[in-house]
Amino acid sequence: MTAAVLDSQPSGTTTPAFASVAPKRVDAVDMLRGLVMILMMLDHTRDFTHAAGFLYDPSNLEHTTVPIFLTRWVTHLCAPAFVFLAGTGAYLQALRGKSQRELSWFLVTRGIWLIVLEFTVVTLGIGFSWDPAFLGMAQVIWVIGVSMIVLAALIWLPTFVVGGLGVAMIVGHNAFDAVRAAPWGGPGTPVPSAGAWIGTLLHQPGMLPLAADGTPMVFNLYPLIPWVGVMMAGYAFGAVYRLPAAQRPLWIGRIGATLVAVFLVLRAMNVYGDPTAWSAQKTGALTVLSFFKVEKYPPSLLFLCIMLGISLLLLAWFERRSQAGKQTVVDRVLIMFGRVPLFFYLLQWPITHGIGLLALMATGQDFTRLLHQPILAPPTPPGTGFSLGMVYVFWVVGMVVAYFPCRWFAKVKAKRRDWWLSYL
Repeated sequence: MTAAVLDSQPSGTTTPAFASVAPKRVDAVDMLRGLVMILMMLDHTRDFTHAAGFLYDPSNLEHTTVPIFLTRWVTHLCAPAFVFLAGTGAYLQALRGKSQRELSWFLVTRGIWLIVLEFTVVTLGIGFSWDPAFLGMAQVIWVIGVSMIVLAALIWLPTFVVGGLGVAMIVGHNAFDAVRAAPWGGPGTPVPSAGAWIGTLLHQPGMLPLAADGTPMVFNLYPLIPWVGVMMAGYAFGAVYRLPAAQRPLWIGRIGATLVAVFLVLRAMNVYGDPTAWSAQKTGALTVLSFFKVEKYPPSLLFLCIMLGISLLLLAWFERRSQAGKQTVVDRVLIMFGRVPLFFYLLQWPITHGIGLLALMATGQDFTRLLHQPILAPPTPPGTGFSLGMVYVFWVVGMVVAYFPCRWFAKVKAKRRDWWLSYL
């Protein structure tokens, strides 16, 4: 059954019966997207307010605590789900009747738009500053944009080919972990060779100069491989929505459970799938954290298995809830946020950043670090910031602030059909 679904290629000649399997909106997808966006806001609130936010990586087992580690770890669901669901959304647009030519054009133009937003609006929201010499960090919006442009060409292929290539990229890229480009030393040092520049663009984080003199430059936090493969896999996954509604939760849950099982087996074996092996630590709790500490930059096979596995298990659960027809207030809030994902993403940066800045100013603390891009920010003075408990308080405040403009915009999108709304 699944093979038959994947062999089907959405096209501009969809029949009414084919198009009818995809509703105008898939509530379960919106619920998952809304949930991970809420978690994303927790992560960024922690970045701007937590006392340890700029002192050490919360997954650093030498410094972290279990609550700090888990606060960061649970937010790892966000980027894989964003990229994967962006691919699924493209497939669903084809199921709703958009032709391949229309879909391809939309993916190209929206991809370019996202890249522009990453280095303008997002950069301003993160740093409250903009420097033409440093355009900012290439993060999830950048990689979604580039992946959409790539997908625009690939949708002309059979769906199973797109999915197979995406899975191959996800599974195989860790075989090249030992191939590393020499990091660039920054302005005043020789720019990297073409091979090193491309290697950093594709498969390792690092600073990238965009001109021979070293400026402007960007920090590539999200290398393209395997993120492009994640979107390709998400596009092929969209074929699940050609199945009868009653069967979808079962198949989605099976895929999610399989990914979690693959993570547990491969991680226990310590043979492949992540550049860092887990090991026994000084306490049992830290040993468990070591087991689940997997690489995000770039995302390892095991990182994607556990994060996408959990995401799909949640999606299966949301499918069952949605099909039951009994929506709670929480369900409706998740759906609302999930229907305005880019609007929410752009809005939450100035909200979380502004909360952090105002909180530091109100308590008489040094706030200069929040007036610069994180890569260029001055060292954090000791004792700056707030406890993890206060991070959660600030997170709730931020969600309340974001709720009202997001609800307004969701209503606008529901009532109007202006072409530009699809780009937000």
